[in-house]
Amino acid sequence: MRTYLDFEKPIAELEGRIEDLRQTESQAGVNVAEEIERLQSKADQLLGDTYSKLSRWQKTLVARHANRPHFSEYVSHLVEDFTPLAGDRAFGEDLAIIGGPARLRGRPVMLIGHEKGADTASRVKHNFGMARPEGYRKAIRLMELAERFNLPVVTLVDTPGAYPGRGAEERGQAEAIATCTEKTLGLGAPVIAVIVGEGGSGGAVALAAGNRVMMLEHSVYSVISPEGCASILWKDAAGKGESKAPDAAEAMKISAQDLHELGVIDTIIPEPVGGAHRDVRLTAERLGDAVEAAMRELDGLSPDDLRKQRRDKFLAIGRVGLE
Repeated sequence: MRTYLDFEKPIAELEGRIEDLRQTESQAGVNVAEEIERLQSKADQLLGDTYSKLSRWQKTLVARHANRPHFSEYVSHLVEDFTPLAGDRAFGEDLAIIGGPARLRGRPVMLIGHEKGADTASRVKHNFGMARPEGYRKAIRLMELAERFNLPVVTLVDTPGAYPGRGAEERGQAEAIATCTEKTLGLGAPVIAVIVGEGGSGGAVALAAGNRVMMLEHSVYSVISPEGCASILWKDAAGKGESKAPDAAEAMKISAQDLHELGVIDTIIPEPVGGAHRDVRLTAERLGDAVEAAMRELDGLSPDDLRKQRRDKFLAIGRVGLE
């Protein structure tokens, strides 16, 4: 059953009527094809109109959609021969970050990404994509392995942020994130990062400091969640009055379109009309096209060239209009 967001209620009503008519047609043998076609055309137009003018808060809701494709689905549609490698060789395994060698359209790569899970049990298992220190240290280990064998690193970022729990802090969460970010920036192999859902704070940056940084059209990327920002700026507490989170989302400019304009990311990958969850296969195909093009652009660059390109790219962020 399709899940609809609050702003999609008019679309839900139309598509519900279409489904009812199809059931009537199949069960009662009544020919309502013409009416179905008319309503479908109307629903398609409404869907396109709605998604062409989403607010930044609505994009946040789409990025968090329960049916939005996660890492495991991209593995199924995007790569072959994926072999997950476990453990950080220091403490244990963290299933919020998964990674290992794979073949992307025939090319060997090291694929690393956040996994949120698709249902309650798997979300708990993967800690909702919020990694602990061992997850970032595992990512460092896999990046070092990729560098040793000159494999491009492809990261799929989708996390509300690193896990803020006591155990994670006791095991050096801040140090692990900082070291992972340093490793990503200093790697002698190409790094291509794609924000496919939420890119939350340092937990996202640790895997997103690449030579090429891309975002799916309706993903978001920010230093803090809109709710977190609202709680700091306006003392906004959940359940107490009207939420300021939509105002925070607008102020922070967290959409792919904002970040492309600001020079934080390089490419926006178009999503199917209605979001990535409406056509996972097409989304994965477009993502694969973008990653493949980026790998071709980086082919032939030496480790020093890759490091310099990455350094120059990130040092240039924030200099818009200052020169």
